[in-house]
Amino acid sequence: MSTTLVSCAPKSGRTPYKWPSVDAPTAAVMPHIRTLHGDTVIDNYFWLNDYFKKGPDSAAVIAYLEAENQYTAAMMKDTESLQTKLFDEMKSRIKEQDESVPYFKNGYYYYTRTEEGKQYFKYCRKKGSLEAPEEILLDVDAMAQGFSYYAVGGFNVSTDNRLLAYGVDTVSRRQYTIHVKNLETGETLADAIPGTSGGSVWANDNRTLFYTQNNPVTLLTERIMRHTLGADSRSDAVVYHEEDNTNYIGVGKAKSGKFIYIYSGGTLSSETRYLEADNPMGTFKVFQPRMKDVLYDVTALEDRFLILTNQNAKNFKLMECPFGQTGVAHWAEVIPHREDVLLEDVDEFKNFLVVSERKNGLIQLAVRNLSDGAAHYLDFGEEAYTAYPSTNPEYGTSTLRYAYTSLTTPFSTYEYDMNTHEKTLLKQQEVVGGYNVGDYVTERLYAQAEDGTEVPISLVYKKGFKKDGSAPLLLYGYGSYGATMDPSFSAARLSLLDRGFVYAIAHIRGGQEMGRQWYEDGKMMKKKNTFTDFIDCGRFLVRQGYTSPAHLYAQGGSAGGLLVGAVANMAPELWHGLVAQVPFVDVVNTMLDETIPLTTNEYDEWGNPNNEDAYRYMKSYSPYENIEAKDYPNILVTTGLHDSQVQYFEPAKWVAKLRSTKTDNNVLLMKTEMDYGHGGASGRFDYLKDVALVYAFLCALEGITE
Repeated sequence: MSTTLVSCAPKSGRTPYKWPSVDAPTAAVMPHIRTLHGDTVIDNYFWLNDYFKKGPDSAAVIAYLEAENQYTAAMMKDTESLQTKLFDEMKSRIKEQDESVPYFKNGYYYYTRTEEGKQYFKYCRKKGSLEAPEEILLDVDAMAQGFSYYAVGGFNVSTDNRLLAYGVDTVSRRQYTIHVKNLETGETLADAIPGTSGGSVWANDNRTLFYTQNNPVTLLTERIMRHTLGADSRSDAVVYHEEDNTNYIGVGKAKSGKFIYIYSGGTLSSETRYLEADNPMGTFKVFQPRMKDVLYDVTALEDRFLILTNQNAKNFKLMECPFGQTGVAHWAEVIPHREDVLLEDVDEFKNFLVVSERKNGLIQLAVRNLSDGAAHYLDFGEEAYTAYPSTNPEYGTSTLRYAYTSLTTPFSTYEYDMNTHEKTLLKQQEVVGGYNVGDYVTERLYAQAEDGTEVPISLVYKKGFKKDGSAPLLLYGYGSYGATMDPSFSAARLSLLDRGFVYAIAHIRGGQEMGRQWYEDGKMMKKKNTFTDFIDCGRFLVRQGYTSPAHLYAQGGSAGGLLVGAVANMAPELWHGLVAQVPFVDVVNTMLDETIPLTTNEYDEWGNPNNEDAYRYMKSYSPYENIEAKDYPNILVTTGLHDSQVQYFEPAKWVAKLRSTKTDNNVLLMKTEMDYGHGGASGRFDYLKDVALVYAFLCALEGITE
């Protein structure tokens, strides 16, 4: 198939980008028949999962992905100088030699710092004072040498400050090996624990580690293990085995250091076990056996437990109980359920609670004095923003550390005295080269969905923008798992705004912006609300003159890529271009295959297609299943060969089927990162190459060459 396209020229008179005439790859057709619930489907590109399945056509899969990469490179060749300019521009805004705001824990100040030209960071501490000598605990720049991908996480220092446990992933499949370093001698111990989620918890004896072990095939979190320093990890004890493969599990520790928790939770219900951290060889006790359709989360204070739960409280309420009587019969109300306020989280301190609430789509932080029950809210003073408690590991402090950002305010770290109510700005992200907040405008709008629901939109643009429909607008959305897409600052995004783009976030159902019901109304058998909300937001922005279909673009990743694929089928005429990153677009086939990572965990989000009603509903919106012989917008798809969340073959199959079915002459490009996974590159600069590719694609469609 030969593609030669001249994109729509903007009203500004820009010269349209002329796509080269290059033959697009054609994937082989190998029919595979799926029959379920009396419904027979022929899948011509099922074979593209062979690399993942280690099947006979693995080499052919790699050859196809590489051919798509070569095609994308050829089609985008004339944008290479623009991509380089965008990358350099975005990189130049990053302060290369920088340092995080130190936090104090157990006698030490901890921080990370970066050096000029280096991709990674150094994890450091100082004893007692910021004037003390620096200890470099991990030099990740040195550790990462020779690896195309290198991620370190789960930093966990023992209570005696002598040992550091941390996880390393060199494949980008979120399978970490835990290592332990002696911080007094600098020696990395022989203990190496593979196949974990990366995090761990020290017992108070400073020699026992609890961690989460993953299934090597499905990557599901299946077991909580206990490791004794010096022992072979193959002999580690199983302290908890989760039998329900729809649940995620994890292990954590109370801020007070008194308890270790095991959490097991799905979309609809959860269960907690706990153990005194002084008794690592003891048996974990069940806090409250799991209850149907009830989520609960446990926080320990000095003399009692707090329980955040949705039991008879859709937007959650806060309860308490004595240490020795943790069953639901002993729970007493602390903060009642409210119809208009979602209770999201609780941060505990010895004398205070900080409660994260969401009202009208925005976070509020309420500080409660535990001695007298008095409460007050922090004032943020902007129309649309993001705020959240950041690193607060010290239990006895009266100082709250919180983060704040908006579409126009760079990430800022504040310290707040919970006694005096005074706040101090500790650090604001520096935009190298200068940034004037007054040059940009942010708005909060509401679009009416087809069923009358008011859907919030946050947007930002450069001052001087005119609502005459001629401006390009990039609409971003996610809308799944109850994940809230709060507005935040991006220095890289300035490269779009400065070229005349409007950037907007559609706070669609399936997220939790407007309360728990917002999530409930965008999942399972109501999933299509997510897609129609997004389409209605796009149409609203067109009607209001912010853009027009000739200049409207959509972007989403992972479950947001499902969103992009769905709206491509449902309203292709509304968009000039789409960007789908690591997109979850083959919903039915993935949810039928329990060997694929995350599948069983997701049944309460999407449904189990072995149930006929769920099968027919998800088939009715799954992007791959609903491709038709019609015109589609220009599309850029990105994925990673080692993606553990959305396997590479979903976007590959989607692109192959689109190529063979669509009737337009618009561009369809796919870029597969052969060394990376779901999150892309691990270095702090390399990921900008992917951003530059996306921005150059959008600019090409707008005829922007500089």
